[in-house]
Amino acid sequence: MISSNTAQPMKDIYLPEPADVLKASPMTALEMFFEFRLASGRELGHMPGQFVEVSIPGIGEAPISISSSPTQKGSFQMVVRKVGNVSGAMHALSAGRQVGIRGPFGTHFPVDGEMKGKDILFICGGIGLVPVRSAINYVLDHRDDYGHVTILFGTKTPADRLFTDEMQRWASAKDVTFMETVDRGDDAWKGNVGVITTLIPKVRLDPARTVAVVCGPPIMYKFVILELDKVGLKADRMYVSLERHMKCGVGKCGHCQVNGLYACQDGAVFKYSDIASVREAI
Repeated sequence: MISSNTAQPMKDIYLPEPADVLKASPMTALEMFFEFRLASGRELGHMPGQFVEVSIPGIGEAPISISSSPTQKGSFQMVVRKVGNVSGAMHALSAGRQVGIRGPFGTHFPVDGEMKGKDILFICGGIGLVPVRSAINYVLDHRDDYGHVTILFGTKTPADRLFTDEMQRWASAKDVTFMETVDRGDDAWKGNVGVITTLIPKVRLDPARTVAVVCGPPIMYKFVILELDKVGLKADRMYVSLERHMKCGVGKCGHCQVNGLYACQDGAVFKYSDIASVREAI
């Protein structure tokens, strides 16, 4: 029996917990990088692919993906695109301010399960890199647990690229294949030009031992999945992260319901074979 003075209280899933802003810096014209630390000093306790609800007093609350790996201790990171009231208010934050955090919520990429011992193919479009970065760094921090790692990244223009310092490290790593492309280059761009699916035929992969992780704009999924099917990757070896208009984060409000699925609880990470018949989800 656990005595009453040693039992830990159950965390209230509806009550935001204060978190301090450690860093806030622009990444692109629309995206801002944030680093937070829970004011209590405890670890957030997330897994790659999960999200939190971020609240700004007097403004509101919004679901934001966690971008850092749980292997990073003492703080956690996000990248926020300015698209609404809450994200706009977040862009006005600076180090030393506080926000409210609920979570983490949702499913996660199976880095501690099915992905172990496999070759991993990460395919990210635009800000789809933000949640997948957590899984990438988790895998690289536990490198001996996985096979070959391939990272494909695409953006509209060179100005939209994220985490450029990390991409340089991925590109120079001997046990990682990294390729990126832009839809439209500029005078300084010397890399690939074209949509991200043009990179897939350049990848050497063994479908029998590969797990793919895909995240990006909705239009990207259809064509990426078609290309992966062409190279023989089965639907139960593909994991996708889907964003929906989430509100409560805990399956109560119904805003993110797609047929019988709730993106906040059944996702946002789904095995593609589980949702392939739900056309509205892709």
